[in-house]
Amino acid sequence: MDILIKGGRLLDPVNERDGLYDLWIRDGKIWKVKEQNTDKEESDASGEDCRVVDASGCYVMPGLIDLHVHLRDPGFTYKETVDTGAEAAAHGGFTTIVAMPNTKPVMDEGHRVSYVHNKAKMLGLINVLQAGAVTKGMRGEELSDIESMVKAGSPAISEDGKSVMNSGLYRKAMKIAKSLNIPVLAHCEDINMVEGGVVNADKDMAAKGWKGITNAVEDVIVARDILLAKETGARLHLCHCSTKDSVRMVKAAKLDGVDVSAEVCPHHFTLTSADIPGNDANYKMNPPLRTKEDVEALKQGLHDNIMDVIATDHAPHSEEEKLRTMQNAPFGIVGLETAVPLTISELVRPGVITPLQMAAKMSTNPARILGIDKGNLAEGKIADVTIIDPEVEYTIDKNKFRSMGKNTPFHGRKVFGEVEMTICGGKIVYAADRMKQ
Repeated sequence: MDILIKGGRLLDPVNERDGLYDLWIRDGKIWKVKEQNTDKEESDASGEDCRVVDASGCYVMPGLIDLHVHLRDPGFTYKETVDTGAEAAAHGGFTTIVAMPNTKPVMDEGHRVSYVHNKAKMLGLINVLQAGAVTKGMRGEELSDIESMVKAGSPAISEDGKSVMNSGLYRKAMKIAKSLNIPVLAHCEDINMVEGGVVNADKDMAAKGWKGITNAVEDVIVARDILLAKETGARLHLCHCSTKDSVRMVKAAKLDGVDVSAEVCPHHFTLTSADIPGNDANYKMNPPLRTKEDVEALKQGLHDNIMDVIATDHAPHSEEEKLRTMQNAPFGIVGLETAVPLTISELVRPGVITPLQMAAKMSTNPARILGIDKGNLAEGKIADVTIIDPEVEYTIDKNKFRSMGKNTPFHGRKVFGEVEMTICGGKIVYAADRMKQ
């Protein structure tokens, strides 16, 4: 079945399109893109077997790509599975996600990567790409079989959840990654400096009796990883940056010609440590919520295109786990189904970034970093498309999430921006009620 998307504002950074266009999908690909009202006869010649989608007032952008998702499958499927994670992604507007390797067993061999890819293909909903671990068992002692994981389809390596503290071993991994032409997705945390911290290290958190995590815990490893990338020539992508100095170092590294990119998560540009209402572990994530000064620096970095990507760090946990105290609960919140409204509410509507920048940071740039042929609405490309109404106002309701995880600090928050339709490979994989036939 063909699909004709009419009346929408097309946002396509690769082809520098930001305007009113009609977009046809045929045989799973973008068949035609044409400015509206330039040829009425052709715009109506859609054929009998064609689904016409009225996208008036909506953004029509390349399918969203999330570089940073925890699916918990295998080993922790009481928190999330490949299937429920993919459903949550489609609900949130994502057509491609990259799963982190901290599963049980760890994703450190090619056949384990294949398990996730095959499971996702059987579901047939969205594209799920499994990142491989840098070291065996994520123990930081011996390199994983990186080549076998890349052969199985891993688009990147990562030790997310921790840093590889052995710099010599990490440098070897970077050299291998460069030889295989894949990026390294870096979780920047000097574990020796955490000292039991669970929130940001500031006076307000100390007054509540919670141990703090200083900015330097992140910044030290950001600096180290940039220097290693400069030496090895590896493509380095810095995950969930949260500090003002991370932004400064990324800017300096880019000016120095280092192949580095960086992401910011919606919770880090929306909330500060001062927003934590009490002993509520739904506000506990790693890195922690920082100060207003850090948040403003992150926003400026996104505005100036120093920070390339908006990613979720979707990290589902059970209700029982998150009902524990701030000190004892696990780190992490879900994000696949709140990323779009938070980005529109906190960045686009206030003018921090443009809608075209949003499309770049949530689709085109992630595709470029991964080296995949996506994030592009040119004719002939695979039809991964996300339709968003930026004017819809509603209240986030965790009970409507498709994810098994309901651990979010945004339940009950009023926001703008609703995903109306997600199309992956020319197939409608999610449609809001008003878009259903």
